[in-house]
Amino acid sequence: MEIKHLTCICCPLGCQLHAEMQEGRVVSVSGNTCKNGDQYARKELTAPTRIVTTTVRVRGGIRPVVSVKTACDVPKEKIFECMKELKSIELEAPIVMGQTILHGIAGTSIDVVATSAIRKG
Repeated sequence: MEIKHLTCICCPLGCQLHAEMQEGRVVSVSGNTCKNGDQYARKELTAPTRIVTTTVRVRGGIRPVVSVKTACDVPKEKIFECMKELKSIELEAPIVMGQTILHGIAGTSIDVVATSAIRKG
């Protein structure tokens, strides 16, 4: 049996989690003060995901870039592919907060949305 140590990021408590692993499976989780910690450890150790946040270039706007994020978590192994795809995009102002700027990033069904607005310059 292998023990993995993690710090839970579900809330500000930052519980120190201890997960027992056997043959690539999580057998038990301890150290959490709520069920979220248990769920976090199991997901992080078997199928980790992240929200991707960055900026995308904008033409004709009052600022040269707009902040964006994935609408939901993407598999951790897709992060660099997401960043490469977003680096190649250039949008035209105006941009509205919440506007979908890319559908299905990195071969997923996950959209990327603007997290701020950019007016024409």
